[in-house]
Amino acid sequence: MAYQRKLERDIRCPLEYGLEIFGGKWKSRIICVLAEKKVLRYSGLRREMGDITDAVLAAALKELLAAGLVDRRSYDEIPPRVEYCLTERGRSVVPILQSICRWAGLCRREEYGGVPAHCRRCDYKPPA
Repeated sequence: MAYQRKLERDIRCPLEYGLEIFGGKWKSRIICVLAEKKVLRYSGLRREMGDITDAVLAAALKELLAAGLVDRRSYDEIPPRVEYCLTERGRSVVPILQSICRWAGLCRREEYGGVPAHCRRCDYKPPA
């Protein structure tokens, strides 16, 4: 017998929908990197992300493309060139992520007593 959902997807809390779209370890980081750099080729994005694998980056980009947060532009050149950037919808997520970063920084400061590092991706600056 197949699993049946108790609730239909369309009656979920909007927060669940949002977290599905930009939540997780990598998608929010990709959004922040593209917000900072504006346009990146795949190799540049991978370099900026650091410890992400190609498979995980490709899957995350595919999900962000499907959600309309990231745009992929292919150029008919030799060698082929593909660039990624945020869409208007993707740029609208950045203030939300910045707010989460500020909140998390304050919580971290309260829990550990130290001042969290400046986040160069979302432009979070810890309070003095």
